[in-house]
Amino acid sequence: MRTITPSGAESISIGELSRDSGVNIETIRYYERIKMLPAPPRTASGRRAYGPAEKRTLAFIRRSRDLGFTLEEIRALLVLGGPERASCADVHKIASTHLANVRNKLSDLVKLEAILADTVAQCSDGATPDCPVLDILDAGRQSA
Repeated sequence: MRTITPSGAESISIGELSRDSGVNIETIRYYERIKMLPAPPRTASGRRAYGPAEKRTLAFIRRSRDLGFTLEEIRALLVLGGPERASCADVHKIASTHLANVRNKLSDLVKLEAILADTVAQCSDGATPDCPVLDILDAGRQSA
């Protein structure tokens, strides 16, 4: 159901916005409740009527989430004026902090990979009751 708003801009329903963006309807409503996505105008029948601005903001949120930004970080970016008005210096601060967090996670993952590789290498893959993988996951198992 596409309608034309009085300003001439095309509007779409929440279902169409969900399909177009790949974001679940409940997630869209959640973003509205927590004020990350502005509540759209409503039609005479009370249905939400999304336009290009809401679609762009939702795409910005989705892409930011895909890149691992937290909701708080995305909210800060949106407060700065969204994708079209934020200053590069302000965005740089948020992105630099996020980059440091990503690098820390990568370091942790490299360590985890080494631990798991060593543990799996010790695994006999047989029917014996000794299992290094279960031992590392269940500390109580080793003493039992």
